Parts: sequence; structure tokens; C-alpha cells
Amino acid sequence: MAKFLWHGSYSERGAKALVEEGGTKRRAGVERAVTAMGGTLEAMYFAFGDDDYYAIVDLPDNVSGAAVSLATALAGAVRLKTVVLLTAEDLDEAARRAHEYQGPGAR
Repeated sequence: MAKFLWHGSYSERGAKALVEEGGTKRRAGVERAVTAMGGTLEAMYFAFGDDDYYAIVDLPDNVSGAAVSLATALAGAVRLKTVVLLTAEDLDEAARRAHEYQGPGAR
């Protein structure tokens, strides 16, 4: 599973829906979208500041993450930013592979 941090802000339309429906319904909607792609919603928080919400989700792969991001953008209710999260084990593997790779200009 791939892990993502989603954060962003609501458009005017999204903010109106949030006021009408409430936070728990909004979270349930996110959970339905993630579940439909074969994933799970680990956590979702609403916030003050530049971003209105933060969510941590597990999805089968990066393509699933891109699909949810595109569908969300098409809906127009939120401006979503996606951060791919790595585990310590992922970073261990990346470090191992970095030793194997000789970049351009490396000797």
C-alpha cells in the first residue's frame, strides 16, 4: 500500500457544503472515495490557516492516489495537494539503491 498526506482548502462551493453537512459527513465522503479505490482513511483533521484539512490515507498504489486526486479536482469543491509518504523501511531501501546508482557525471 502507498501512503499519502492530503491537504488543501475548500472552494466557496466546498465551504458551503461543509457548513450545510458538517465535518463528519465530509469525512465520511472522503472515506467512501478512498474505500472505493481499495484504500483506507487513517486520519482526517480540519484546521485553521492556509489549509482547511489534512488526511492520511493508504491506497493500493500511486495510480490510485492520482485517480482520487483527479476525481477530487473535477468535483471542484476542494483544492487538494498530495504528498507521498515514505516509511523508514522505504527510506532504507532508497538509501540502499542510491549506493547502486551512478548518476550523470559520477566517477
